Order: sequence, then C-alpha cells, then structure tokens
Amino acid sequence: MAIQTILRYPHPVLKKLCNRVQQIDRNIHELIQDLVDTMHEGPGSVGVAAPQIGVTLRVCVVDVSKNRHGKENNHGLLCMINPEITDRSGSATMREGCMSVPDYTGDVERATEITLQFTLPDGTHQVIAASGFEAVAIQHEMDHLDGVLFLDRVTSIKTGLFRRKNY
Repeated sequence: MAIQTILRYPHPVLKKLCNRVQQIDRNIHELIQDLVDTMHEGPGSVGVAAPQIGVTLRVCVVDVSKNRHGKENNHGLLCMINPEITDRSGSATMREGCMSVPDYTGDVERATEITLQFTLPDGTHQVIAASGFEAVAIQHEMDHLDGVLFLDRVTSIKTGLFRRKNY
C-alpha cells in the first residue's frame, strides 16, 4: 500500500498500550501491508509495530532473514496480529536500535528463546518458537505494543546507551 512516516520519540502514541484487534478486515490487511512496506524502506530495519506509524492496534511485522544476525535462523516474514509470548528462556544482552529513536542504540537484556502465539492475516492461529536475533527482534516489536521503547530497557543509561554515528 504505502510507506508510512515513523513516529519519533517522544511522540505520545509510542507510550500507549495498544488495543487487541477484534476483527481482521480490509483495514487490518492494509495496515499490515503498510508495516511491511515501511519496514523494507527503513535502513536495516527488521521490524515495525503499528504504533510506530500512529495506529494503536496490536499488530507488528518482523523479518530478520536479510540481516546478517538472523540469516541462518528465522521464520521469514512474520505478520503478527495480537501476539503473545507464552514462554521465554535464556538471557543475553544485545545492542538494539529503533527507527523511532534514530539517534541512539542501547544494550538491552532479552530472552534468547521464546514461544509465542498470534493470529495470521488469514485468521488462522499460529504458534512458533523463535531464538537468537529473531527472538530479540520479536520482543522489541512486541514491546511497542505495550508502549515500551528499548530506552526503557537499556541495561544502564550511563554505560549502555550510545549516540548513533550514522543512520
């Protein structure tokens, strides 16, 4: 459909708890396509969540398959409606960035393995296990649905937040 403008911190929509999708209709399909188009346009982007384009619904997309960290271990393009993590294990600290916070990156501790359930755009229920970089990317995008930015999870504001040299 269309590449959308990414809202930037401190835009208030980025801190809102998103609503569950009640019905998958044409508007949801258009939203998903907009998220995919916007993700592909973003520099190095591996995911986008609906609130980043101003929509407070529990919808996000993730695709780490073209990123060097996720190339070997991924599910391809994930279009997730009402995603929920049902299990998590392991822990690692990784450097994260975000199109909504383009001037900074930060060290964030996340689970290294997750199990999640969500609804696909065709209305079917999906359960997957994700690990490594893909698990981190999914958790990052799902945080957006709860009004949480990576800035809220940085391990240390003094030693774990970095000004981005280029974007």
